Amino acid sequence: MTDRRGVVAKRAENLTPGVPYVRGWVQARRGAETLARQLAALGLESDFPGLSADANVFGDGLVSLGSIRPEAAALLAELIASGLAAEMTDRAAPTPSERDHRDTPVT
Repeated sequence: MTDRRGVVAKRAENLTPGVPYVRGWVQARRGAETLARQLAALGLESDFPGLSADANVFGDGLVSLGSIRPEAAALLAELIASGLAAEMTDRAAPTPSERDHRDTPVT
C-alpha cells in the first residue's frame, strides 16, 4: 500500500542493494532538524518528542512527527495557516520599487 509519493511505503528495515537510503535519510534528517529548530524557537519541542528522520523502502526520506497530542496537531495546523496567510499578504503588498514607480508622475 503506497500513496503516489511513496510516503506510506514500508520503512526500510531490510535494505536492498542500489537503493540510496542514506541520501533519503540525510534529506529527512535536515528537514527534521529544521522543523525541530523552529519548534524549539516557539517553545514547542516537548510537544513533538517523536520527531525523527527515516527512509522508506524506495530510499525516500521521511520525517515522522511521532505520536502527538491532538492539541499539538491543532497548534501546528494553526501555525501553518498563519504562515500561509502572512505569505499571501506579503505577495499582495507592492514592493518598494513598485510603490516608487506608482508615485512617479508619467511625462
